Amino acid sequence: MSSTTSTVHADVSRGILMVMTAVIFFSVGDLSAKYLTRFYPIPLIVWARFSIHLLLVVALLGPRYGRRLVRTTRPGTQILRGVLLLLGSLFFVAALKFMPLAEATAIAYLAPLLVTLMSVVFLKEKVEPARWVAVFCGFIGVLVIIRPGSGVFTWAALLPVANATSFATYQLVTRRLAGVESPYTSIFYAGLVGTVLFAPVVPGVWTPPQSLEHAALFAAIGLLGALGHLILIKAYDHAPASRLAPFSYSQLIWVALIGFIAFGDFPDGWSLCGIAILIASGVYIATRQRRLARLDDTSAGSPTG
Repeated sequence: MSSTTSTVHADVSRGILMVMTAVIFFSVGDLSAKYLTRFYPIPLIVWARFSIHLLLVVALLGPRYGRRLVRTTRPGTQILRGVLLLLGSLFFVAALKFMPLAEATAIAYLAPLLVTLMSVVFLKEKVEPARWVAVFCGFIGVLVIIRPGSGVFTWAALLPVANATSFATYQLVTRRLAGVESPYTSIFYAGLVGTVLFAPVVPGVWTPPQSLEHAALFAAIGLLGALGHLILIKAYDHAPASRLAPFSYSQLIWVALIGFIAFGDFPDGWSLCGIAILIASGVYIATRQRRLARLDDTSAGSPTG
């Protein structure tokens, strides 16, 4: 094996490890949010998540990037992106209040499938039949989890669907910033928009932490979320997103274990089946996109390309 190949493999392995670390951070942050919904209003938890995120990003990146951190040529796009992320977070924290952690997280993973669907509708991208089948199977997986018409289904199951829709739209808007603005600028504005927009709501829902443990959990939501996103950005420096995307589904393993240990919730047989279908669909789409990108690179480099 050449030294170049070894370096590439090492970079990819490092990227995979970083993605799996990031989703552990997200899982523990979601656990903290779910626990706090028992004692505090949802808007307060969401605001704390964004405000602490903002403080951490400014503290870690401000000294290094200075004004470059806040300089943007697409303020409207950054604000829209921030609003979509805020809505997605609001829907997801609400889902955590009413649903088991694993099921809510699994349904939220509908987002990559929705991105494929929205790319066709809004960006006029072409999707081959095999990926359409994967998208269809992903929707079947969600239906298996929530089982409309059964005693399992409640209105709360629509909350992670709304989260997935918001986050899919957020991802499409993020594409418009790729290569135009620094990802660190985007992560700054994500925290800023959520903090500013929810600030007027805070006085009406303010409840001081009931204990030091609760205060620590509030801090953990923002710290783990911000650190997770920063780690993801660094992971993409080591390998393309399509190469790393399948490993983000390891989060579903963590939330199932954490939900069982912390709350005694474990997905039943039907939910596990639906989660497996969703994972298979998402992983197929991610790996298929990687193959297509590789073919495009090959064609571009060939004499007939």
